[in-house]
Amino acid sequence: MTIADCLMIAAVLAGPIIAVQLTRYLDNRREVRDRKLQVFKTLMATRSYMVSWDHVVALNRIDLEFNGRNRKEKAVIEAWRAYLDLLGDRNLSPEQWGGKRIDLMVELLHKMGQVLDYDFDKTHIKNSSYSPKAHGNIEEQQEAIRRGLIELLDGKRAVPMYVIDPPPRGPQA
Repeated sequence: MTIADCLMIAAVLAGPIIAVQLTRYLDNRREVRDRKLQVFKTLMATRSYMVSWDHVVALNRIDLEFNGRNRKEKAVIEAWRAYLDLLGDRNLSPEQWGGKRIDLMVELLHKMGQVLDYDFDKTHIKNSSYSPKAHGNIEEQQEAIRRGLIELLDGKRAVPMYVIDPPPRGPQA
């Protein structure tokens, strides 16, 4: 048996193993990217609805899906931490807080887009989402209903009652 024969046998035996390992490696990379992409797409789709459950869940997945191993992903984590710090800050006026929240969210989405090879500028991220006024009205009405119902159940509010056309009294009835 020659060296060429030994190399041929080794190649025949190792070929399928290498192919399977390479396929698994590529599948894992694709899965990691898909998870990051799902977080990004959810945040982009819900950037006008920052209190939606999907938005909050996606925010909480950022530090799970992005890591600080490379410079771009480290920038995402830093932007997420800055945004998270603001969310807990109650020292700013509501106007200042709201403006800063939008700016930090835009920065976070911009950094995530860079990691995922999206070429969105910050102006596009900030101004290109659609949120119908009716959605805002519905949210306000639902909040008013929830508040009123809680006050009613807590005994802080009574149900107004009006008697209209009372039934006749006395012998005529």
